[in-house]
Amino acid sequence: MVALYAAVTVAMAALGCALLAAGRIHEGSLAAYLVWLLMYYAGPPMLALPRRAGAALVAAVPVVALGAAAASGLSGEPLALAIGASLLMVPFMAMAIRVSGWSVRLIEELARARATQARLAVAEERLRFGRDLHDVLGRNLAVVALKSELAVELARRGREEAVAQMEEVQRIAQESQREIRAVVRGYRTADLHAELAGARSVLEAAGIDCRIENGPAARLPAQTQTALGWVVREGTTNVLRHAQGASRCEVSVRATVAGSVALLMENDGADTDPRPGTGSGLPGLRERLAEVDGTLATERHPDGTFRLTARIPWEAGE
Repeated sequence: MVALYAAVTVAMAALGCALLAAGRIHEGSLAAYLVWLLMYYAGPPMLALPRRAGAALVAAVPVVALGAAAASGLSGEPLALAIGASLLMVPFMAMAIRVSGWSVRLIEELARARATQARLAVAEERLRFGRDLHDVLGRNLAVVALKSELAVELARRGREEAVAQMEEVQRIAQESQREIRAVVRGYRTADLHAELAGARSVLEAAGIDCRIENGPAARLPAQTQTALGWVVREGTTNVLRHAQGASRCEVSVRATVAGSVALLMENDGADTDPRPGTGSGLPGLRERLAEVDGTLATERHPDGTFRLTARIPWEAGE
């Protein structure tokens, strides 16, 4: 492609020289023609080839073109103008395009680094979760196994201590259950800012334009942020599962004059409103909002858009 591009550029320069030699154009027109031609020629070879090869090719074509122009009759001030402008603009355009390509590659590397960072964060979280479960259950299960074996032996011998051992097993099991709930509860919290960022990333990856307005999100109480985070998570899931042909989704957090904060999630697409039995988590979401005196409403507009609205009492001055 670069060779073909250089050949076409040389052919176009030769055409201008031929027109000058035939008297069809004057010297000033050829000088301007060559400057523009060589200036815009300089970028692609520097972008496509290694630095030294690109620089050699970028330098060779102007030398050939200007030499042919001088041989065809270009001289004096027009020739000096063409040479001077080429010496200035050709290297400038070559370096500008080279830097632009470097910037694009840098952005791509940053995007790959972010993706790698996200995968590492997920892997680290899985390891931490597994380590927490091991720390909570490992010791307790070992104790349960030993005490159960001891209780079996005591029961076979008709010893009353077997009852005490089984009661101890029961106590350890109940304690383990409470610890597991505490661990899982920590992983089930939903951070509003993280959920908003995650919704944008997931929806845009699915080809849906996502616009987010944070509003007073940073000033909300932790419990309110958690509840609204669940709204964003469930709403995003419903858009991906049920909004056929959706192209946009808008999420906004707003303080209302009625002394509450509202999270509105609006999107287009057919069959957006999930029906019972389709895996909708809206009933559970209403229960979560009810714990903080919040409400959840859904509505479909005549233009085909669907809106999910969650409201939680909150005074802006709190």
